[in-house]
Amino acid sequence: MPGDPDSRSLPEGRRGAPLWLSLDIVHAAGDWSGLGARDVLIAAAGDALASDARFSDRPPAEACIALSDDATVRTLNAQFRGKDKPTNVLSFPALDRFGEAGPQPLGDIILAQETIEREAAEQGVTAAHHLQHLVVHGLLHLLGFDHETDAEAQEMEGIEIEVLASLGISNPYVGDEHPHSVS
Repeated sequence: MPGDPDSRSLPEGRRGAPLWLSLDIVHAAGDWSGLGARDVLIAAAGDALASDARFSDRPPAEACIALSDDATVRTLNAQFRGKDKPTNVLSFPALDRFGEAGPQPLGDIILAQETIEREAAEQGVTAAHHLQHLVVHGLLHLLGFDHETDAEAQEMEGIEIEVLASLGISNPYVGDEHPHSVS
């Protein structure tokens, strides 16, 4: 049902890393019924944090993933990035909460259903695999990674490739003429 949150805790990464991620998944808009989105998101989120040693000692954290549509994402993209068009994923890192107890807020990830399905078809990949890639990408943004420079992109994409491989997903950047196509 749209707008209903589905909170899931990930007490251990899929590789057994001692991680805690409280993940709220909110169906805000769009038709996500064909993607099995909640299970796909949880698998990607768990592996994204468990995949790299640099995340193994992170404190408990929480994030929100909003399953949305192109119209909503277009509005947010125009308002916050000055780009009046839909995009596949937007990440909004949380402000630090120094001195507060409880899980560290990572921020919010907003996904655009129509764009994700269209891009998956154009790339010849399943929508579920493309969705997992975008969740991993969005979580890495929330963790402070970016792709503004070639060095940043290389580091971030390397982590994405490793995480996706652990999920059985091929490297999304092979043969890509524009390696920073996810934004």
